[in-house]
Amino acid sequence: MTPQEFLAMFAPVAGNEARAAFLVNYFAERGTPAEVDGVGNVIVGEGPLALAAHIDTVLEPAPLVVEEERWWGPAIGDNSSGVAVLATAWERPPAEVTLVFPVGEEGLGNLEGARAYMADHEPEAFVAVDGYLGGVVSRALGSRRLQVEFRGPGGHSWGDRTVPNPAFALGRLIQAVERLPAGEKQSRSVARVWGGGAINAIPREVGLTLDLRAVEEELLEKAEARVRQAAMEAAAAVGVEAAQQVLGRRPAGATATPELLDCARQAALAAGFEPKFSAGSTDMAAAVEKGVPAVTLGVYRGGGAHTAAEWVDPLSLDTGRALLINFFECWRANRG
Repeated sequence: MTPQEFLAMFAPVAGNEARAAFLVNYFAERGTPAEVDGVGNVIVGEGPLALAAHIDTVLEPAPLVVEEERWWGPAIGDNSSGVAVLATAWERPPAEVTLVFPVGEEGLGNLEGARAYMADHEPEAFVAVDGYLGGVVSRALGSRRLQVEFRGPGGHSWGDRTVPNPAFALGRLIQAVERLPAGEKQSRSVARVWGGGAINAIPREVGLTLDLRAVEEELLEKAEARVRQAAMEAAAAVGVEAAQQVLGRRPAGATATPELLDCARQAALAAGFEPKFSAGSTDMAAAVEKGVPAVTLGVYRGGGAHTAAEWVDPLSLDTGRALLINFFECWRANRG
């Protein structure tokens, strides 16, 4: 089956369980056993090189709009195209390879699938198959996802006008987050804000979620500490309570060996792309966390990721498949 034929059938399938069942059936029809582990990952083979393409998506998949040079649909690229390239790379996967199709990469999944795989296996190297052609993630971009809630007694906006208003504490915290460093090495974002009710009522509870990212663990730790301190100071200044919760953590760092990076470079060049090495947030972070050499390879051309207008160039999947195979051949040759 071609990557395009696979993608046309797989991309509209909604839900992790349905996608896992599709993969199990696909490999069974080709005489290759696949298993679903306790968290919902699909695993094929037992080789020392783990190649992983996550099956969860940000938006629910939908029927595709097919044009000659572009296919459109939410989740058609990230990461349906990654799954299509990995699933069809070989008629039967080489003995040295384990194909992993994890869950929990997107949103607040907190790398659940990749972390579960790494907890139960010890691959020699881990390669996430995710992103655009030419892109090579060589450093895991770490993150801290936090939630902060401010709580007060609430009341009438006139009759209880001296009552502490938690929204004022929320405003102080947002200003503190905005003052955090942002640049090439780190970022900060207030992702969601909520609270309040009637226009003539002082809210009892307000809150926010935020996303801190950095290429180094030390930067993440400092940013998280500053947010936590700022939240407590804002609550104290206004006279309300603050509750803080960690929603997710992803490690920062790099474990890729020179040999692994060289194979990524050679594979990209052979596919006609000058490789662009960067930091990124992918399943490879679960391997970095365990000290296992890891990179991420982009394998399709497209745009609009995480939107309803996402698209891919279907012919680019053939290039992505060739890139992945070339990478494997290089890795196997280096392994001896």
